[in-house]
Amino acid sequence: MPIYRFIFFSAKHRFAHASNLLPRFGSSKRIQSCGYTKSAKNNYYKKPTGHPVVNVETQASHSSGAYFIPPILLGFGGLLAFLHYNDERRAVKIGKDSYTGSDTAVAPIIGGPFTLVNSENQIVNEQDFLGNWVLLYFGYTSSPDIGPDQVRIMAKVIDTLEAKKNLKVLPVFVTIDPQRDTPAQLRAYLKEFDPRIVGLGGPVSAVRQMAQEYRVYFKKVEEEGDDYLVESSHSMYLIDPKMKVVRCFGVEYNAEQLSKEILKELKKHQVNA
Repeated sequence: MPIYRFIFFSAKHRFAHASNLLPRFGSSKRIQSCGYTKSAKNNYYKKPTGHPVVNVETQASHSSGAYFIPPILLGFGGLLAFLHYNDERRAVKIGKDSYTGSDTAVAPIIGGPFTLVNSENQIVNEQDFLGNWVLLYFGYTSSPDIGPDQVRIMAKVIDTLEAKKNLKVLPVFVTIDPQRDTPAQLRAYLKEFDPRIVGLGGPVSAVRQMAQEYRVYFKKVEEEGDDYLVESSHSMYLIDPKMKVVRCFGVEYNAEQLSKEILKELKKHQVNA
């Protein structure tokens, strides 16, 4: 359950409880009222249908009879409004899928514009990848275990799709450790796996911005001396030729499984294109 809904129900419960405890001002009396209508033909009064007898509670003074709303409840209301607005702003509205034509559910926005530097020391942005299917991975060259395994999987998947299915997907590696991963370091590292993998790095602020756009978690973990590791989510993204994220894959996929899943997505989108 989203946090703003949790707070909403909690605040609603507290408000109901507070209302029962609030005193009412002035004396009250119960009167019984009912309406009568006169019949034109029989010249007698009768109760109209649809207007049952009801109890009406009146108060001595309208001004003194108003309930007092505690300021803390107003604060809760403001917080709820802010959280709801923030969630709505960061969500994709329900609409027609560009491929299938079906309604798409509300989902977090993933992806966005970026400007980085490739392993050839050239400035590139998202426009340079338009027209290509892209398999995007965020990692770093000093990763001791998971990182290299994911790059190997990426290289094998690309080779499988191209050699066996004649489908080309552009592999892109974005470093989350730009301080150590220079263009030359990226080029040498990726060449060991597959020279087709495009390496991207650049200023720390630019890399951090792209990571935020793609909802990538990473954190610097200090080691002994000046050494450090980088914890990350190790997510891999399949991006369509319009630079829209189609699928996100975790480390639970091996090369064979990932190849099959990507092939399914490619076929589905090509059929509905």
